[in-house]
Formats: sequence, structure tokens, C-alpha cells
Amino acid sequence: MEPLQQTSIVRFGTFEVSLQSGELRRAGVRIRVQQQPLKLLEVLLERPGEVVTREELRSRVWPNESFGDSDQAVNIGIAKLRSALGDSAENPRYIETLPKRGYRFIAEVSFVDASGRIRRPEPASAGLMGTEPGHPFEGNGVGVPPVIEDLPQLEGAGVAVSPSPSPGSGLRPTNRALMALAIALALTVPAVSFFLSRYHRPAAIRSLVVLPLENLSGDAEQNYFSDGMTDELITDLAQISALRVISRTSAMVYKGSHKSLPEIARELNVDAVVEGTVLRSGNQVRITAQLIDASTDKHIWSHSYRGELRDTLSLQDQVARAIAGQVQVNLTPQEHAALTSVTVVDPQAYESYLKGRYFWSKRTADDLKVALTYFNQAIEEDPNYAKAYSGLADTYALLGDWQYAVMTPREAYPKAKAAALNAIKLDNAPGEAHTSLAFVLDGFDWDLDSGGKEFRRAIELNPGYATAHHWYAWHLALLGQYDGAIVEMKKAESLDPLSLIINSDLAELLVLAHSYDAAIEQSRKTIALDPNFAMAHNQLAQAYMQKHMFDQAITELQKAVELSGDSPTCIANLARAYSLSGRTSDAMKLLNKLKSSSTATYSHASEIAAIYVSLGNMDEAMNWLEKGYAERFNPGVLIRPAFDPLRSDPRFQHLVQRVGLPN
Repeated sequence: MEPLQQTSIVRFGTFEVSLQSGELRRAGVRIRVQQQPLKLLEVLLERPGEVVTREELRSRVWPNESFGDSDQAVNIGIAKLRSALGDSAENPRYIETLPKRGYRFIAEVSFVDASGRIRRPEPASAGLMGTEPGHPFEGNGVGVPPVIEDLPQLEGAGVAVSPSPSPGSGLRPTNRALMALAIALALTVPAVSFFLSRYHRPAAIRSLVVLPLENLSGDAEQNYFSDGMTDELITDLAQISALRVISRTSAMVYKGSHKSLPEIARELNVDAVVEGTVLRSGNQVRITAQLIDASTDKHIWSHSYRGELRDTLSLQDQVARAIAGQVQVNLTPQEHAALTSVTVVDPQAYESYLKGRYFWSKRTADDLKVALTYFNQAIEEDPNYAKAYSGLADTYALLGDWQYAVMTPREAYPKAKAAALNAIKLDNAPGEAHTSLAFVLDGFDWDLDSGGKEFRRAIELNPGYATAHHWYAWHLALLGQYDGAIVEMKKAESLDPLSLIINSDLAELLVLAHSYDAAIEQSRKTIALDPNFAMAHNQLAQAYMQKHMFDQAITELQKAVELSGDSPTCIANLARAYSLSGRTSDAMKLLNKLKSSSTATYSHASEIAAIYVSLGNMDEAMNWLEKGYAERFNPGVLIRPAFDPLRSDPRFQHLVQRVGLPN
């Protein structure tokens, strides 16, 4: 067969493997495959049509590593390879499984050398590396010694040695020397490998990302289940204070990504990556996970867990505990208790909960309505399911928020509070419910003391929950503690570095702290993540306005209005920019537009008030702020720079006191 060291590209079907760059491509498009599955493919391609044993694959791909379940490493690698190729074990087109023996590559293969010549493989018996299967040097690929046909079996480290050849054996001294060298190498390499596998450990792991678990069911409608498993595993690991665990929002960006693991790790600044698969069949669930050192792309650990659907939470806890053990972090008694607690949930309720979280995470008005239905359904199926109430609280909190405005604050926030209190009553441990309760206490009850206590409790329970740090940052901003707010927002950003809203809100906090140049830089960074994210353009404009760069602000706000679908906040800020730049008639047109879109229950009062401030009409501004007060607006509107000209007005100061903010 064709030696791989003389081959540039291996082709089969619509695929080709570039051995120089280590890339798999389909019809010219690169497909992301981790290093180990790609190496498995190369080993199989060395001997197309031949059986390659599991032990051969393990020893070739992981020669110097020692981990508990080596079969699982091969299982995971083959599963990922099949997924990348669109292959299946039941009806294989490329990789055939031979039970209790190994695997065989069954597709037709061709080799392309550096000059572009295409060759078909020689008969299978020839041996791709110039050696027979099982030869001591098979698969070496680099510096292969000359083949010694009379080489006896070798002893030591599992290799037997025959007696030395007799003088009449016909071996010349040179051949005997080569044979002795080969024996020495055969004895030394396993010993060195054993030493390295036993004593080499990856650098300390203090941060990791759980990449989206792969759905092996073959049914796209089961994606909610695999995504839910990913979310739950992230939540479990995020409880460990010694670990920085990337939040779901940033992790899900890499679903289906073709980027290599080291590249992903660099972008997220993590030490390790968790990958895995989920297979659900009826009420049976199998979760397979592996831990990979990010810098070297080397396998550290893998295992598979099986159980019934009702035991899924327990299986996830087992995975999280195993990972914690592998990264060698010390768990606090509270963290240990959280990961060892046994939670049994009604399977139907759990499934409804996962569907609720799946749609909640999409963060659109329509999807939030679907999430609301599923969370209510989960509660009907299991009235004692705390997480379902927590999901319900999170959903109502967003439905009443100005970004979605599906419900008015008076409709949504009392329901969010009631759901959060129910969740805490049923299970005081999860940090999510405390975060939702704190959000309502701050934004609707105007009870900052209680809100602060709930935020701190949430962070204590789940230090890796990015939303807790995100919303707590705004709590500190309400208190005028901008330095502390920026610290908390940066913690949220480190946990969820690709979150657009966190990055955008950090820019807004920098504006409030009068760090305008830093706010501009942060906004540009957010726009680089997604040029179509309206709020990033809105926050960039706020910094421009504070620097009296009105033309630039108008340009950014025109984009924000278009991208947001006429967000009242973006319209109000554009009207302010028009007014401050002397385009009063344009500002008045937008003011009248907001007034005409107001309803009896929601009037965009704070946005209209901000425009009146820019127009210099402080009396009308205060009238509209009082209207917003009656509608129970979020007190955060009062700390916006738009209201700076009103801060010395006694009426404004009295309003600030009534909503519980410090002067």
C-alpha cells in the first residue's frame, strides 16, 4: 500500500484528508475534527479494507497516556469521526465495526502525492507502512529501521525474545547489531512511555468550557435534550468556585463549529475543554464525556454514564464530580453536597423543563412565550419541581423587560417574584432563583437592600453563574458604586466572553463612570462580535454624545434604530442626538412618534422624558417621569446620562428618594 509519508492527500467519497495540515475537507469545505478522531482516521486509512483492532487504535493515538477507560476514548473518537463523516454504525459507508475485533475502513481510497499523482492502494496484505500488521515497527512513520526479515520476537514489556541466533544462522555482524538496536529500542520505548504516562500531568486546570454535547439520536427534534444536558453540566460545574466555567451563551456559539479545540480554547482563554455525546432512547439515557487539555489537544479522561431518564440529573452530577476530580480542584463542603445530592424528577416534567430552557435561551419574544408554556407544563407535571419555577421566574423577568416588552412590568414582575419565591421554598440551593428574585426586588419592588442580599446569596451559591454577576453589576450601579459594578460586569464577561448583552452593558457602565474612551473601545469590540447587534451601536452612540461627537452618534443611532426594529430606547436616543446637534424638528418628529405609540398601560414615559430634557423643557420631562413612576418603571432609567441636567432639580431629587436610590 501507499506509504503515508509519501502521500500529500488521501481521498475517499467527497472527502479528502490533508496529511500536511491535518485537515479534513468535504467538497473543499473544512470540517472541524478534533486531533484524536482525525488521527484515528489516518490509522484506518493506512490499511483500508483491513481490520484494525481497538488496542492498535488506542496504542497509536494515545501511546503515552494513561486513563481509566481506554475503550471509552476509542468509542468517543470513532463516534465523533462518524459524526464528521455523516456515517453510522448501523449502515456504514466508511467505517465498519467488527464486534469484539475492531474497525475497518470500507470505502474506496486514493492517494495523492506531492507531485499531484493519484495512486490506488496496493493489496491489503502489503502493509501500508512497508511492514506487516503486528510488526514491531508498524505505524512508526518516522525513522523506520530497515525491515529485518529474520528478526525474532522480542521479550520485555510484553514482548518475548528468542535465543540469540547461532553462528550458522547467516546473520552478518551488521544485521546482528541492527537487531540488538531494535531489541533495545523495543525494550526502552515502552518503559519510557509508561514513565511519561504515569508521571506526566497537564498544567493546572482552572478554567474550562463545556462544548455543546452532540445529539447521537439522529433526530434533530432531540436537540433540546442534548442542549439541555450541556446547560445542566455547565450549571453543575459553575458551582465550583475554584473553576472558571464558560457560560452557555458563549459555549453554544461553537455548536457545529469547524474550529480546532486549541483555537476555541485561545478565544475563550480556558485551560481545558469538555466534549461529549448524549444518546436518548425511550427512557434510557447515555452521557459520554471526555476532558481534553486545551493547549496540547491531549486526552485526559473519558467515561460513559447510563441510566433512566429520571436519573439524568444524578448522571450529570457524576460527570461533574469526575471532572472536578480530574482537574484536581478542592471542593468546599457546600459544593461537594451540591454535586452529591440525589435529585429524582418526574421524567415528563424534566423533559418539559428542558424544552422550556431550550426556547428561553433563544431570547426572542416569540420563543419566550413558548418557554412560558413549557415551564407551566413542567409545574403541572411535577408541582414540587423547583427548577421549573426558577425557569418560570426567569421567563417572566424577561417578558416584562423593556427589550422584549411582551408584558408590562405590572403584569410580569409580580409573577416572576411569585415563581422565584416558590423555587426557593422548594429548593434553596440553586443560585438562579435567587438571581431572578433579586432582579424583581431591584427593578419592581425598589427594595435595594433585599435585592442586594439575594444577589450576594446567588453568587455565593453559584459563583460561576454569569447572569448573577451581570445583574448584580447593575444593582451596584443603582447604588452609585460604579467601580464595583465594572468589576462585577467584567466577571460576567470572563464567564461569558461572547455574550453580546454583557459586552454591551459593560460599555454602558463605562459611560456612567465617565470612562468614555474605554466605553468606545468596548463598544467597538462588541460590534466586532456581531455588527448587527443594535445595543452595541446604541452604547457607542452614548459615549459619542458625552464627548459631543453628535454626527458620529447620529450615524450609530440610525443603525441602532434600524437593527432593533424601532426600539423606543434607540428612537429616544436618536431624538436626543438630533436635539443636541441643533436638529430640533427631527427630534420633535421622533418625540411625536413615541407619543403616538404609547398605550394606556405603557407609555414609554422615561424615553419621552429624556427627549424633553434634551429640548430643555424640564417641566414636561418631570411630568413624564412622574407618569413612569406611576407605571412602576425600572429605577435604572434615572441613572442615565440623559437626566444629568435634572440632577440639581429638587423634584428630581425627591423622585430619586422615592424609588430608593441614593442621591
